Amino acid sequence: MTKQRLIAALDQGTTSTRCMLFDRQGRMVSIAQREHQQHYPQPGRVEHDAAEIWSIVRRIVPQALNDAGVSADEVVALGVTNQRETSVLWNRHTGTPMGRAIVWQDTRTTDVLADFATRIDPARVLSRTGLPMANYFSAAKLRWMLDRNPAAADAAEAGDLLFGTMDSWITWNLSGGPGRGGAEPGLHITDVTNASRTMLMNLDTLDWDDELLAVMGIPRAVLPEIQPTIGIVGRTVDPVAGIAIGALIGDQQASLFGQTAFEAGEAKCTFGTGSFLLLNTGTELVRSTHGLITTVAHKVDGEPAVYALEGSIAQAGGLVQWCRDNLGLIRSPAEIETLARSVPDNGGCYLVPAFSGLFAPYWDNDAQGVLVGLTSFVTKAHIARAVLEATAWQTHDVVDAMNADAGVAARSLSVDGGMTSDNLLMQTIADVLDIPVVRPMMAETVALGAAYAAGLAVGYWADRQVLRGFWRKAGEWHPAMSAARRDAERARWRHAIAVARMWGRRPG
Repeated sequence: MTKQRLIAALDQGTTSTRCMLFDRQGRMVSIAQREHQQHYPQPGRVEHDAAEIWSIVRRIVPQALNDAGVSADEVVALGVTNQRETSVLWNRHTGTPMGRAIVWQDTRTTDVLADFATRIDPARVLSRTGLPMANYFSAAKLRWMLDRNPAAADAAEAGDLLFGTMDSWITWNLSGGPGRGGAEPGLHITDVTNASRTMLMNLDTLDWDDELLAVMGIPRAVLPEIQPTIGIVGRTVDPVAGIAIGALIGDQQASLFGQTAFEAGEAKCTFGTGSFLLLNTGTELVRSTHGLITTVAHKVDGEPAVYALEGSIAQAGGLVQWCRDNLGLIRSPAEIETLARSVPDNGGCYLVPAFSGLFAPYWDNDAQGVLVGLTSFVTKAHIARAVLEATAWQTHDVVDAMNADAGVAARSLSVDGGMTSDNLLMQTIADVLDIPVVRPMMAETVALGAAYAAGLAVGYWADRQVLRGFWRKAGEWHPAMSAARRDAERARWRHAIAVARMWGRRPG
């Protein structure tokens, strides 16, 4: 009997990790997924246990293969995609993490960034890396880890410690880890999409920037080797052996790839824990003048890099999870839509979820979350409505910025991610943007994009045009809000944003 040949994707996200298998038509064959614990040791701090995440990977990869009824030799390649800026430091010889990973949402590094700003002009950092000086990115997280542990700093200089975003941590373990018993150690690598999120990679050279390393006190010995996104880098050793690792790619760039937005001018917006709008700018490195990030979209081995502009929002699905876990407003994320639909509007209340400051287009590290407009009329249903509207208006802000940078207004918005199952949210986004919103049949395009990239690396698919043929529309929403109401709601939202920014600067 002919063996089935499949492509695997390992998607290490903010709240869970999943392994998915896809067939030659881009259809999902199996999925294995587990959540990991979120740690909030202090206000503004968000941490993950990297060892827990690796233990989950070791369970879900065999499970996905077993559920699909295939063995490792029937999986022709694996693509790894990940939450991007989350940072982990570990011992090269034992594989033990040096404390918990610091998550991209974490805000503890404000003082570190202030120190960086005394040593180098933030505009110079922006020019080199495409990134503003913000808590979001990895360099300050690494510097914080080294500053809090002098022994770690010495070990990093000596090459005894390894640093990476989660793609590096996962790939190092997949490919051998510390290499016990005479075996070769794992690959300490990252790809250009993840490296472009560290605030340490030069966008022109696609290598670590020596000046930035010196200014920020980062030893090159601790950093992974930067690789292209698409190309075979090695093979798995654990938890199953012999699968070609064909792609490493940050989750939002993977989503852009999974939406088959391969050409300059094509864009997508993913609604997961956060929300991320990416516009493919082709091989041209475009600098934003309206608060967006310049980032690497992907790079094929032997070809020029493809770049993107990105608008990043810290809280989208994470805000719904907060309503469930911290406030007890709902028992499951799906209930937010039902609760919000029970009222016709937000009752005059607005929620700005600046839990990690404000990301694009404001880049305000000091902003704090606010819930404003409360009266005795407001119920939890109105707050639920405000939660969904917060995601919609934040999306409006980044689309506005992208339209300004592009010089032309978007005619529609392609969306994906878990939150796109919320039909009220999708309608609200269409209303505030005043353009159609389109959702593909496969909403989980992060894993799909990683699979597509890995499949191209090994010739599983002939070219990108084949992948375009798999895209199917599942839903479309058209604006139904009056211009007068849209303008009034926008004005109130912007007032709420101003309050959040002011509140973060209050005395004391």
